[in-house]
Amino acid sequence: MTSVRLTDLAHGGGCGCKLAPSVLQQLLADKPATMPFAQLLVGTESSDDAAVWQVDERTCVIATTDFFMPVVDDPFDFGSIAAANALSDVYAMGGKPIMALAILGMPLNKIDVETVRAILAGGEAICAQAGIPIAGGHSIDSAEPIYGLAAIGLCEPTNVRRNSGARAGDALILTKGLGVGIYSAAFKKQALPTHAYAEMLASTTQLNRIGQELAMDADVHAMTDVTGFGLLGHGLELAVASGLRLRIEQARLPFFAQAEALAEAGHVTGASQRNWNSYGDRVALPPDLSAWRRALLTDPQTSGGLLVSCTMERAEAIRAMIEAAGYSRASIIGTAVTGTPGIEVV
Repeated sequence: MTSVRLTDLAHGGGCGCKLAPSVLQQLLADKPATMPFAQLLVGTESSDDAAVWQVDERTCVIATTDFFMPVVDDPFDFGSIAAANALSDVYAMGGKPIMALAILGMPLNKIDVETVRAILAGGEAICAQAGIPIAGGHSIDSAEPIYGLAAIGLCEPTNVRRNSGARAGDALILTKGLGVGIYSAAFKKQALPTHAYAEMLASTTQLNRIGQELAMDADVHAMTDVTGFGLLGHGLELAVASGLRLRIEQARLPFFAQAEALAEAGHVTGASQRNWNSYGDRVALPPDLSAWRRALLTDPQTSGGLLVSCTMERAEAIRAMIEAAGYSRASIIGTAVTGTPGIEVV
């Protein structure tokens, strides 16, 4: 049992496992636009990253859950990536995690107990970096390996950062490189070089804790994390929620070192095409853009970076601050403008 590849036990991996955006929209179509709870500041109405409940005039509770199937074979690495990805939603809302609960589903007839312990250890290591405990959880015997967290965080009401707060004229900053889905597709085919795996692991296990600091800056208007729907999908959620149009510049996008070469060689995920099928009608692309370059824009990111909307005047200073905090690929990638809500890539 110990020799089996974790990725061979799952039909998908990481945030590429997410339901297509169009399917999710159908499932939530009959939800009321506003919930009858005054203290629920953020619910399902704007496809935001987490729910936010205001406890009192100084405290909000942020709650989220995220779990998926293996994107890598090393069990410790899998647990680490899944935990960092789950905590990202708290940071994206401007909060500080305070504790988490483990979500575990394992095919114990195919995976030995020590492998499962290593997955849990990876999650615990990331939570230790965040300074929080895994205080409990739930486990089941499942057909495919699943791991993730339910995460709880806190923030002040004035620091909540929704995806609906972008303003016309804002600059758009992306805090991490793109290409996780491309790399994971190559990894599953055993075509990912060792140094590229290290690059992917470093990015996907880096906590998005910078979101908590950004939320304290009044010039930062909106944030969301880029995960399974790709840059275009999560950018579109921000655009629609804010009633704006995003103009993204291809030349400014920070890709992993081998992402473009691997995409051109055909290492793309099925989720990338599903993403495009779900929202492509609201995205304007250059007419000569190749299919593999489009796949880079819809590539599902597992534990991806934050997409930040901030004042143009302070954009470079904010980007530099993010870079100085350890996010070496932080880049200004475009602007938010008035117009029909959507995205145009130039």
